[in-house]
Amino acid sequence: MSQELMNKVEAAYKKPEIDQFEIGDTVEVHTKILEGNKERIQVYTGTVIARSGSGTREMFTVRRIVGGEGVEKKFPIHSPKVDKVVSTRKSVVRRAKLYYLRDRVGKATRLAERRD
Repeated sequence: MSQELMNKVEAAYKKPEIDQFEIGDTVEVHTKILEGNKERIQVYTGTVIARSGSGTREMFTVRRIVGGEGVEKKFPIHSPKVDKVVSTRKSVVRRAKLYYLRDRVGKATRLAERRD
């Protein structure tokens, strides 16, 4: 009973269509930024290293290198702040989580491109 009720409540907050991307893909996350009374879109580009959760609580982690330092950011998929997620490059991976990329630097962080 309580699970059915939770599903009904969560259904109202889910996005109708979700952009398809997988672990290892290089994505552009378009987020809405509110500055004063103006709203603009900011793009965060990086590699998806993890997905977690389910339903409205589903999140994904994007990693990129900024100024020689690795920066990771977690985004909720169904958040109204996330405008869209665009997959720019597909990669071949054999793991569900790519946390091993944290220990690598330079060219060692590259993933092989998937050819479809």
